[in-house]
Amino acid sequence: MIGRAFTLVDRLSELSGRATSWLVMPLILGVTYEVFARYALNAPTVWAYELAYMLYATIFMLGAAYALRQGAHVRTDFLYNGFSARGKAVTDAVGYVLFLPALFFYMLALGGLAYHSWVIGERSAESPWRPALYPFKWMMVVAMALLLLQGVVELLRALAGLRRPRPG
Repeated sequence: MIGRAFTLVDRLSELSGRATSWLVMPLILGVTYEVFARYALNAPTVWAYELAYMLYATIFMLGAAYALRQGAHVRTDFLYNGFSARGKAVTDAVGYVLFLPALFFYMLALGGLAYHSWVIGERSAESPWRPALYPFKWMMVVAMALLLLQGVVELLRALAGLRRPRPG
């Protein structure tokens, strides 16, 4: 049953990462159009900056669980790669034990901010376009929840690696 839960979380991370990757194209198109409009037509847009930061942040945040699943987060590889399997498991377990509680409280704080944003119908004040901010803020909560789930699975994998008998 635990194996199925791990597989489900892994698949969820894969799905969110792959789905989020499709947002790269509208980001590129929006920024390309803005550069063209600004420099070739001398007619900058009012929406491009907000579109760019919202899409980029969404890609970055929703891709975090996928990156964790793929082992693509930052670590000191020149040290880590020299560790034994047990040393890697210890390093990973300690890292996740320190990381996950902070992530949980960050997710709760973001949840409160997203809820308040939704209640007041918060909109951006950066431009006349004034897009709603609450969907963007809820996306951050979802991203943190996905990252937290994947982090718990990775912690349990690291702990399982510690329980394996040493060869020899």
